[in-house]
Amino acid sequence: MATSSRLHQDLRDHVGADALLAAASPDWLVDNRQLYHGAAAAVVAPRSTAEVARLLAFCHGRKIAVVPQGGNTGYCGGATPDQSGNQILLLLHRLDRIRAVDAANYTITAEAGCVLATVQEAAAAAERFFPLSLGSEGSCQIGGNLATNAGGLNVLRYGMTRDLVLGLEVVLADGRVLDALQALRKDNTGYDVKSLFIGAEGSLGIITAATLKLFPRPRSYATAFIAVASPADAVRLLARLRAGSGDQVASFELIPRVAVELTQRHIEGVAAPLDDPSPWYVLAELTSTRNADPLAESLADLLATAAAENEITNAVIAQNEGQRAAFWRLRESIPAAQRRAGASLKHDVSVPIAALPDFVATASGWVAQHVPAGYLVAYGHIGDGNLHFNINANDAGSALLTCEPEIKRAIHDFVQQFGGSFSAEHGIGQLKVAELERYADPVELEVMRSLKQALDPHGILNPGKVLRA
Repeated sequence: MATSSRLHQDLRDHVGADALLAAASPDWLVDNRQLYHGAAAAVVAPRSTAEVARLLAFCHGRKIAVVPQGGNTGYCGGATPDQSGNQILLLLHRLDRIRAVDAANYTITAEAGCVLATVQEAAAAAERFFPLSLGSEGSCQIGGNLATNAGGLNVLRYGMTRDLVLGLEVVLADGRVLDALQALRKDNTGYDVKSLFIGAEGSLGIITAATLKLFPRPRSYATAFIAVASPADAVRLLARLRAGSGDQVASFELIPRVAVELTQRHIEGVAAPLDDPSPWYVLAELTSTRNADPLAESLADLLATAAAENEITNAVIAQNEGQRAAFWRLRESIPAAQRRAGASLKHDVSVPIAALPDFVATASGWVAQHVPAGYLVAYGHIGDGNLHFNINANDAGSALLTCEPEIKRAIHDFVQQFGGSFSAEHGIGQLKVAELERYADPVELEVMRSLKQALDPHGILNPGKVLRA
């Protein structure tokens, strides 16, 4: 590689002086969980797709690696450069325009650097709804959401990020621009090429803009905090609510008692919605696009029937927006409460919903028997089979952390046994490359490697993420 001063001058000449930043902020060189620390030969923050294209053409010709970064909120180190100091860090936050909102077509076209909350607000201003909702929505960027195929709270009703995409604009490794931003719901012209880049974490191309689906705005809500005896009862309740409400269930979150206790202990202002302790709880929300839809009455009737069938032991329905917000604050505070409680091991897994009770019983039994240094905090979006199967340390964490390889292997093997995935919604990054190699179908893995070679023959795009460099 050229000397630093020569490289910087070449970047100014090819990409533009305004795009080259003088220095890298330390925050850009460390991942969100502070697992990975890197260095950068240069930091480039383009303002247009054309500048991204010129950067990649420059780097392709010189075989210089490029690491794209959005809001840097990921959990797997997918946006952190390595420690060599030879990689260029590509920041996308300046690509932050909402290019179009088409209310009649129920679409929005946004650039990759748009903060997720900004996309939500632009949709709401047009009396439409963009359903992707994450705890980091105030800082994560839509390009990163696409690159990791983010999940979130509304997957049950609206699907993963992949399901919300109609078109993409992508800069390929050699600088060519793939313009596939069509706002079409029916387009059967050959391979669905754009889908290759969703969930690829910038390893096949750099997403610079997307045309996304919008929906009618929810105008009525019914939100309940429900006590259940077991995950099996929660799964039965989910089926009851979906069938009985006309499939109006938007969110269905499983929360263990220990998570409620952690939030009360570590997050100011959080209170338990129910007085009587229960081993498990469910936070369920029904939504409707109609004003004054009697969702609360329907939910109350369904919960009364569930109680008569011994599926639930107690429940409270939010009577106003303040109570609803308090329920959701408890749920969304669980990750922060875990961090404040100390070290933890995180496992973002999914299994078929019907298999979830048996998975929880098997894996939690193993943890209780083999992990005396920690305690289980298993919670998540069981409406789509996704659990954050985490283990918190009983003390300073050293004993737990030294056992991480054994624990991870056991839990991921249980996930495989029950037909699940070791990476439900956080992607692979550099954290889970070895896990992908272990659990992926060999043919599927070979296809992935072939695609990487075809689209990025010099291996310059986010090397070491998803696939081994």
